[in-house]
Amino acid sequence: MDVRVIHCLLLWAAHFFLAVPHTTPRVLSNESKTGDEQDTCINLIPCLDNGAICIQPCSPSFHGETSYVCEDRKWHMLSDACASLDVQSLFQRISRSELLPCSVGHGGGAGEHLPFVGGKPGDGAKHFGAGNQSCQADFSCIIPDILSSPAIPGNIADVVELLKKISVLLSANVTRGKMQSYSRIANHILNSSIISNWAFVKDRNAGSILLDSVNSFAGNLLLRNGSESIQEPFIATKGYSIHRNASGKSFDFSMEFNSTGNITGHVMIPKEELLRLPRASKAISVAFPTLGAVLETNQLDPAFVNGMVLSVLLPEELQNILLTFEKLNKLEQAGAQCVGWHSAERRWDPGACQVRAHNVTAVVCACAHRRRSYRSFSILMAPAAPRSSVLDYITRVGLGLSILSLVLCLVVEAVVWHHVTKTEITYMRHFCLVNIAASLLVADVLFILAAIVHNAALNYQLCVAATFFLHFFYLALFFWMFTLGLLILYGLLFIFYKITRTVFLAAAFSIGYGCPLVISILTVAITEPKNGYLRSGACWLNWYETKALLAFVVPALSIIVMNVIVVLVVVVKTGRSSVGEGCKSQDLSSMIRVSKNVALLTPLLGLTWGFGLATIIDSRSLAFHIVFALLNAFQGFFILLFGTLLDRKTREALRMNCFSSRRKWGLEKS
Repeated sequence: MDVRVIHCLLLWAAHFFLAVPHTTPRVLSNESKTGDEQDTCINLIPCLDNGAICIQPCSPSFHGETSYVCEDRKWHMLSDACASLDVQSLFQRISRSELLPCSVGHGGGAGEHLPFVGGKPGDGAKHFGAGNQSCQADFSCIIPDILSSPAIPGNIADVVELLKKISVLLSANVTRGKMQSYSRIANHILNSSIISNWAFVKDRNAGSILLDSVNSFAGNLLLRNGSESIQEPFIATKGYSIHRNASGKSFDFSMEFNSTGNITGHVMIPKEELLRLPRASKAISVAFPTLGAVLETNQLDPAFVNGMVLSVLLPEELQNILLTFEKLNKLEQAGAQCVGWHSAERRWDPGACQVRAHNVTAVVCACAHRRRSYRSFSILMAPAAPRSSVLDYITRVGLGLSILSLVLCLVVEAVVWHHVTKTEITYMRHFCLVNIAASLLVADVLFILAAIVHNAALNYQLCVAATFFLHFFYLALFFWMFTLGLLILYGLLFIFYKITRTVFLAAAFSIGYGCPLVISILTVAITEPKNGYLRSGACWLNWYETKALLAFVVPALSIIVMNVIVVLVVVVKTGRSSVGEGCKSQDLSSMIRVSKNVALLTPLLGLTWGFGLATIIDSRSLAFHIVFALLNAFQGFFILLFGTLLDRKTREALRMNCFSSRRKWGLEKS
């Protein structure tokens, strides 16, 4: 059978299906009202049960209904299906025109006698007349009706339905005119000024349906003279003829987003990919600057789409492409994640892409196109901490004070070293303290250098080096805290067992620097070959793609847990001496002594880092982030205060040094 005849029969069946009135019954809630009583549901019926649904019909000029849900004793709009468009009528107008070529040139074939379906007898001349020739070619006859309709949620749903029908039944031989009309219709519901209305569209998958429909329709675009470009403010389509001998092909988009101006996107097909092509073919890309706000991102909450959505329709032989996304909101401290839209599961999938480069304004992604599930790509942003000028101020001031305190701590330790290290146990304690201070000092300085390297957009290797040493010295800080914790346990529990200074130094260096070095080297060796060592947007360990950050989090949290046990042991041992003593003053003295020990040990053993768990559990809480920043940015000051200045022997040594210096100065003066 002739292909054109089959096409006509399919369209005829579609007309018949659309013309049959549907009378599927609807069950409304008990609160539903009609006519003049439609306000009763919201205004007069109290909202008492959370989850209760109220359904109201639309005003007489619209068809459909509006749904409300009861939450916290208030009615909230759930969906708005009130619409003024007639999708069935609009589709019939353009699909009847599609039948016209089927009745020409068949000499009495089946197409010549196709009956007129729907409408009134005699309307055929009106629909098939000269006035509809342009509609036959490009669907333009329905555009005025759509553009004149308000982009309310109900009409948005109807336009999505119309575009889906067109892509399924009328997408053969998509000419430039058809693509222009299709884009103008889609552009009407993608305008940035009405994107918020999508939240009340009844079908939560409407955005995904629209994306699939546009991709399907654009994939059949015919290219004139080897290229084509159709541009609307909120949807743009470009296509090129490609072949194996061509240099790398690229698509550049610059599109309106909102009142702030345009954003850009770039698609690059590398030359080595084009060499896979067995024959000449075509590549088509579609850009959506606003659709990302519509597509659901619940599975990666609180991540949000922060760039245009780029669809790339390529031959199956091509496997990899490079995409560059300009950020919509340029959040300097936010991590970026390259993702592909899984059309079957209707979700963003980070497994489709990898981050190649990232700076304050843009992200470069390497994406795999070999699986047909992925045709559309974008970037997700998940800020690691809420932006706050107070938080930034605390971090800067605290970091400066921490570095100054650590330098002063090392100077004091150098001055009093011979006076406070006369016994083995005091030598070991102060040796651990010096290495804790030195590790944190180097880590703080590297933190500043890493920020400079990132903000100045210096080369990738410098960022890798900064991250490696930052990882190593922060781990060294924790492992030296762990060594100090073991030393405290040794002093409390193993009174009669003595270790030599040589054994202690060997064990301390192995734990304090050996373990961090092994972990740091393994982390970079495993993740860097896959470009998964660095986190996007900062010189720090990656999380989304390779989970390299676990190489810091797991050891740090493990040491924190162990040191909590050390603190509990200290509390029990210091409190046990007062058991059985009846004097209240002695009980009070015991409580003060226990509190002092906890206060001294907590900053030294890094237990303040435990507040980082709160920022992970509730990443949006500014209060948790401020407490965490205060405790950790000032940790150098805490080490100086609790580890050095409040130590009795250290103060006595300082007084002795001051006294001897004054006496010497007095003698020299006399």
